[in-house]
Amino acid sequence: MRFLAAALLVFPVIVSAQDPAPAKIDSIFARFHRQDSPGCILGVSRAGKVVYEKGYGMADLERDVPITPASIFHVASISKQFTAMSILLLEQQGKLSIDDEVRKYIPELPDYGKRITLRHLLQHTSGIRDQWTLLRIAGWRDDDLITEDDVMWAVTRQRALNFDPGAEYLYSNSGFTLLAVIVKRVSGHSLRDFADEQIFKPLGMTHTHFHDDHTMVVPYRTSAYEPREAGGWSVSIPVFDTYGATSLFTTADDLLRWEQNFSAPVVGSPALLARMQQEGILNDGTRTGYALGIAVGTHRGVREIGHSGADAGYRADVERYPDQQLAVAALCNASNSNPGALTREVADLFLGAALAPEASQARQAGAVSLPASRLTALAGVYRRSSGDVLRLDVRDGKLWIAEGARTELLPLSESRFALRGVDGEAAFDSTAAGRALHLRRGSARDQLFQQMTSFSPTSAQLAAFAGRYRSAELETVVDIKATDSTLVFSERRPGSIVMRPVYTDAFRGGIGVTEFSRDAAGRVTGFVINAGRVRALRFDRIE
Repeated sequence: MRFLAAALLVFPVIVSAQDPAPAKIDSIFARFHRQDSPGCILGVSRAGKVVYEKGYGMADLERDVPITPASIFHVASISKQFTAMSILLLEQQGKLSIDDEVRKYIPELPDYGKRITLRHLLQHTSGIRDQWTLLRIAGWRDDDLITEDDVMWAVTRQRALNFDPGAEYLYSNSGFTLLAVIVKRVSGHSLRDFADEQIFKPLGMTHTHFHDDHTMVVPYRTSAYEPREAGGWSVSIPVFDTYGATSLFTTADDLLRWEQNFSAPVVGSPALLARMQQEGILNDGTRTGYALGIAVGTHRGVREIGHSGADAGYRADVERYPDQQLAVAALCNASNSNPGALTREVADLFLGAALAPEASQARQAGAVSLPASRLTALAGVYRRSSGDVLRLDVRDGKLWIAEGARTELLPLSESRFALRGVDGEAAFDSTAAGRALHLRRGSARDQLFQQMTSFSPTSAQLAAFAGRYRSAELETVVDIKATDSTLVFSERRPGSIVMRPVYTDAFRGGIGVTEFSRDAAGRVTGFVINAGRVRALRFDRIE
C-alpha cells in the first residue's frame, strides 16, 4: 500500500516558511519536466523530515510512465557506502578488522609483495586496477552481461598494481566487488541478504535492494536512456549480476532515511558512523577527500558528505550537510543529466546565508588578459608519470582543458590560471625536462604533468607498429593495423578503435593512451595501456 500512496505524491511538500518557494526548485529541473524526456526524482529532508519530493520527466518513455516518488533507480556507486557499512558491521560484531590483509579472505588475489588491507579497498588506495576498464580492454561490450565471476577472473589475474598501497588515491570499483565477496565469505550470507537484514529493514528502506539478478522483475523500476545524435533517446540499462561497487536499487525517500541514520543512529553505533566519515590519509600524510565508501569535503564553506553514481544511462547523487541537518538526493535516468550539479543547486537554495561566496567567482575577479602567443605556447599535450594525459587547446582566444567537460583556464598571471566554475588552479613552470603543469582540482593534491613533444609519424613509421600483441594478464590478443595517419586497435570484441599519435611512440584512442616500447635495435616489442584507473597494462608482440 505504501507504493500506491507514494505514487500519488507528485507535488512538493513544503513544511517551513523558511524553505525556498517550489517554483525556484522546479526551475532547476525545468529541462526534464516534460512528457517526451527521461528525468529525475528530487528528495530533500531537513532534520530527518522530508520537506520536498517531486518527480520530473518520464520513468519509461515506451509506456508513458512518469517519474514519481515511488520510482526505483539503479544508483551505481552510491552503493559503495552500503557495502562499507556491511564491512563495518561485521567488524563491530568481531568477525573481521578493516586493517586485516585482503588475502586473508581472498587468497586467490595475487601476492604483490605489498600488504593490501580492507581499509585500502574501502578508501580507494589499494592500487588494484579497476574492473570495468580491465573487462573493456579484454573485449567486453558495454551491454554484455557482467557477473561477479567475470570481475574476479579479471582482477585476480593482474600481476601488478597501479601503485603501492596507500601511496595514492585512485577510484577502483574492483575493491568494492572484493568487499562484497568478503561479506559473503565472512558472514555466510550474500551482501544482498546481509544488507537487507542488517541495514535496509531496520531503517525502513523497504524499496531498496542490491540487484544480483538482471532477469529479476522490479515493480516501479525506471528505464534509463542516452540521447541519440539525430534526436530522441536510446535505452541504456546496465546488465550486471555483480554488486558491491554498484547495483543498488532504491528510491529518493529510502536514501533520505539512510542519511538520517547518521544523525539519529538506528543501524551502527555513533562511534561506527563517525569512523565511517573519517577522511582517508595517504602514506605521506596527504588527505584524500574520501572516507569509508563515502566522499567528505566542503561546499562553499559548508561541510558536505555524500556520493555520486553513474552506470549506463543512470545518474545519481546524494549529499548531506550535517551542520544544517539537510540532505538532498537526485536520481536521474538520462545519461546527459548531472545530479551532482542539481543537488548542489537545490542545496544552495536551502542553505542560503550559510554559504560562502564561490571560490571560482572570487578568483575570476582577478583575471588578467594574456596575448594569444602566450596561450598558444601553453597549449599542447601534457603527461603525468602515471601515464594520464591532458590536452590543452586555444579556442576563441581562450585556453581550455580539452578533456571531458571542457574547462576554461582563466589567467591570473602569465603562469597561473584559475579553473572557471571549478575549485582548482593550474600553474606552469619550466624544468630541465621542459614545461611543467601543476594542476589542482578541489582538495586533492597537485598533479604534475610534463609537456610532451608532438608526434607526426609518416606512413612508413606507422607501419613499424603494425602487428599482433597479447596480454598475458587478460588472455587477450589484439591486432594493430596502420593507415596513412593513424593506428587501428582491433580485437574480435568489441571491434576496432582508431588511435591517433599524441607524442613519440604514443597513441590515443577510446581505450586510453597506448605507449609502445622498443628494443636496443629500435624494433617495436610491445606496448602498455594507460587508461586512467588501469596503468601500465602490458601487451607483448607475438612473432
